[in-house]
Amino acid sequence: FMEITWHGHSCFRINERSMAAVVTDPYDPAVVGSDPGKLRAEVVTVSCNKPAHNHLDGIRGKAFEITGPGEYEIGGVFITGVWINGSKKQKSSDVGRNTVYVIDYNGLKVAHLGELDSVPSQTEVEGLGEVNVALVPVGGESSLNAAKAAEVISLLEPSIVIPMHYGTSESKMKLDPLSKFLKEMGLTSVETQESIKLSSTNVLPEETRVMVLDISL
Repeated sequence: FMEITWHGHSCFRINERSMAAVVTDPYDPAVVGSDPGKLRAEVVTVSCNKPAHNHLDGIRGKAFEITGPGEYEIGGVFITGVWINGSKKQKSSDVGRNTVYVIDYNGLKVAHLGELDSVPSQTEVEGLGEVNVALVPVGGESSLNAAKAAEVISLLEPSIVIPMHYGTSESKMKLDPLSKFLKEMGLTSVETQESIKLSSTNVLPEETRVMVLDISL
């Protein structure tokens, strides 16, 4: 089975036995507040060039680094990176560039939206293909706010949504709390889980389900 754990902010570790482990958006604890320690990975993806997303020193060992668009196959995992630009203002510079990654483990497809801050076009969404699990920023500021996150989710139609990039008790960044997003999705509360394990696409819920992970530190 494929397992997804959350290490705070936009950082997840995705792994499946005998396949490459992927860590997304490792962050600088000094900027974010929480500290996941050094995570082991064969592959690390970086969505945007900011300390809260590109802290490659937070990875233990020698990982293959993916910092932009392209198609990659490493250790049985297929990864497609697509530029879906956040901030329109900064088109010319790299700072506003945001790469969305679709990470495919044996047909289970996880999309990490990075620091997406605006709703993508229909064409951009179609370019990502089918998405089973979406890792979605919901805390506003430099990323999608709750309302925009809900809009992106209805465009992507994933089976599972895992919110990320929101304010927690140890956050140093000014981000909205998770409750704002849950309210937008019509949910009062959601049980948190230590990790999500999926054996195949057959076990996915038919309706989009929001699943909240505990931070693994």
